[in-house]
Amino acid sequence: MVELDYLVIGHVTRDLVDGAFTIGGTVSYAARTARALGCRVGAITSASPDLDLSEVLDGVVITRFPATATTTFRNIYTADGRRQMLHGVAERLVPAMVPPNWRTTIVHLGPVARECDPALTDVFGDAFIGLTPQGWMRRWDSAGHVNPCRWEMADELLARADAVVLSEEDVLRDESLVAQYAAQTRLLVVTRAAAGCTVYTAGQARHFPAPTVHEVDPTGAGDIFAAAFFVWLQRTGDPWTAARFANCIAARSVTRVGLAGTPSPEEIAHCRQALEAMRSGVSQDADHLRAG
Repeated sequence: MVELDYLVIGHVTRDLVDGAFTIGGTVSYAARTARALGCRVGAITSASPDLDLSEVLDGVVITRFPATATTTFRNIYTADGRRQMLHGVAERLVPAMVPPNWRTTIVHLGPVARECDPALTDVFGDAFIGLTPQGWMRRWDSAGHVNPCRWEMADELLARADAVVLSEEDVLRDESLVAQYAAQTRLLVVTRAAAGCTVYTAGQARHFPAPTVHEVDPTGAGDIFAAAFFVWLQRTGDPWTAARFANCIAARSVTRVGLAGTPSPEEIAHCRQALEAMRSGVSQDADHLRAG
């Protein structure tokens, strides 16, 4: 039996920026974050055989299905936000791919290109189900231009999830759609880039600003936030503290490029200390964590 604390399912990706590529995808950022938080981590993914994951996902138990292509995005950052091109998609991930001897406390479904079969939510018994549905809210044309689309099966998946994290860009800043989703799920978090996040649960909505940092690269920040939030929520049962902690971790991630932004032990310790400082009412970081 393989006992895990955190299992993330989705495609690892090649992310192309300025002619060079790095490994990315929700699986990469979330798995590394959960590992940094002390979790026993597993991943289910698909990629072409030439993609070396040994360093990126060091210490992660991986079930990997071969594909003729690795899911590949070209990310273009502009003053109006990120534009994406999709070049190739790996294999669809379905319930039959889950090893029967794996057990986990947290399941994170993190599609990036509609690759996660929604039926995966029914495979893990009473495990905590966290969703980052961005990849179900994308479509692309024959040339690979990526655009937002309606989240199919949102009603069923929102009802099944224990927590859902999405960005305001995923919903095109449509607050009426946010309200609709919030009414359909136990706990919804909308991330708002440098402005922090808003948590919706039990009929309440609370906003938590993020610490002010110098942004270098926002890639993966939402996935890092989600992993930190899911882990802290499952450990504490407190969504407000989880939001403060995840804000703190994610804010520091954007000060470095790519996967280097996943949290260090020092940053995790700093954010833990900031939460403690909030309780005692001291420090500038505590002021950021306190708001909401």
